Amino acid sequence: MPDLRNASFKPTSTWYEDADTYWRAVPSSIGGMLGGLDQVHTPDIRDSRAFLTKLQSNPTLSLSTKYACDCGAGIGRVTKNLLLPLFDRVDLVEQNPDFLNEARSSYLEQEIQRVPDMFATGLQLFTPPQGRYDVIWCQWVLSHLTDADMLAFLGRCRQGLATGGIICVKEN
Repeated sequence: MPDLRNASFKPTSTWYEDADTYWRAVPSSIGGMLGGLDQVHTPDIRDSRAFLTKLQSNPTLSLSTKYACDCGAGIGRVTKNLLLPLFDRVDLVEQNPDFLNEARSSYLEQEIQRVPDMFATGLQLFTPPQGRYDVIWCQWVLSHLTDADMLAFLGRCRQGLATGGIICVKEN
């Protein structure tokens, strides 16, 4: 079978600037977070909850439910509907400060006391606090990183895990 990967592909020198420009034009709404595919929200959360609940009930993992981190959090759609119902506290990491402002002032307003930190930075620059998180959740965001930056990010995430913590990756 032929190798279908394009070995000549190289991210542009403006890779992250281009992404920032794109996301600044996206509405701070569920529809904006889902690219206009609002109907994806309910099955996405349902299936992710089933996955996480299964992990939490696995006795070989001994996964705590104290602290999670939502990477590429947007306005907090996954935080509000998936992570906060399962964890005591959730931090958000999001490069677009407008999305974090929407999360803080509106979308997560009722739950904001359980969101200690909102990091306004891209994942290529984010270093999780050492040993903090039981789960680091990365959904539909890692493809926005270069390969080298993704590997470096995941390496830093390992250091951000609490004992027994895990990194969850949900990508298409």
